[in-house]
Amino acid sequence: MLPSNKRTRTGSSRHRGVRRGTASAALAVLLLAITACGSDDAVRDGSAPEVPDDLECFSGSLSGAGSSAQENAMTAWIAGYQGGCEEARVYYNSIGSGGGRSQFIDGAVTFAGTDSAMDPEENADARERCGGSDTINLPAYVVAIAVVFNLEGVDSLNLRPETVAGIFNQDITRWDDPEIAEDNPDVDLPDMAITPVNRSDESGTTENFTHYLEQAAPDAWPHEADGQWPLTPRESAQGNSGIADTVKRAEGSIGYVEMSHMHGMSAASIGVGDEFVEISPEAAAQVVAGSPRREDNPSEYDLALDLDYGTTEAGSYPVVLVSYETVCLDYPDDQEAERVKAFLRYVVSPEGQELASQETGSAPVNDTLREQLLESIDAVS
Repeated sequence: MLPSNKRTRTGSSRHRGVRRGTASAALAVLLLAITACGSDDAVRDGSAPEVPDDLECFSGSLSGAGSSAQENAMTAWIAGYQGGCEEARVYYNSIGSGGGRSQFIDGAVTFAGTDSAMDPEENADARERCGGSDTINLPAYVVAIAVVFNLEGVDSLNLRPETVAGIFNQDITRWDDPEIAEDNPDVDLPDMAITPVNRSDESGTTENFTHYLEQAAPDAWPHEADGQWPLTPRESAQGNSGIADTVKRAEGSIGYVEMSHMHGMSAASIGVGDEFVEISPEAAAQVVAGSPRREDNPSEYDLALDLDYGTTEAGSYPVVLVSYETVCLDYPDDQEAERVKAFLRYVVSPEGQELASQETGSAPVNDTLREQLLESIDAVS
């Protein structure tokens, strides 16, 4: 076991975290520089992030890479953890889920953040890096994907799954199209071309979004779910922040981003059964709560889920993303194992989940899933 430098409650400098809003630009700079070493800002209400009384600390560094959907949550987790563990340094590079899985397989980082769980082929590729053991996927971040748009004078829209699919398949090309107008009778829709914006990089957000289109609107979306966008794009951008920035700049555009990247943008309400459901953490959590584990998980400790994107359950928001922390079940290096376990115990703790929710609008994992996560983390050696 590594020596523990347990945090104390004395000295406010050890408990400083991240303030929502004004900290966003600073956090982006930290992550673009690859190094996320905590911040001198407080959380949005001016207080320090809460940390568990039994927080486990390590001395040294821990590195991860991957999902840009986790970008804001990971920055908050790193700030919170390092606020309680002053000798620990955690680094996370938000290069996208595909890049994170590749770096993890290559042994460049200790864990991957990914919006798409490792598939059996990737798990096999990672066995050498993991000393012959399997990988496990831990669903630590649950958040909705917003369908954001930029139309002057229009703050809200209702979009059925078939309409969303038609827009992104470039079959519905103008904002006053009858398929949009029918569900928005009180909205003054402009006679303007629609510019769909998709990810240019391999993306777990794209994979989850195309899973939704494939399951919820199969007749209007003739493509298999994939992390790479299947069409020649009208407009594309890298990362969730890239899509958000592009949509903000271009009137008539529409895109898809993880909820914490909305930054005050307008988001569509999505058709579910006979109703339209606004985006919210609670509505997204309903989908996750009703989803079973994936059938081909290589281990009882792998918690990858088979999400029901096509749900018609009232009040559910089905455009949802579960982002995983992917780790080795057995690490060749004992210190690597102990460091990742200590950090992930904080990530899934009530305090860590609440901090991420405050900063990003994510849905904290429930107590049942937390128990399963802690059991899987304890199994890492």
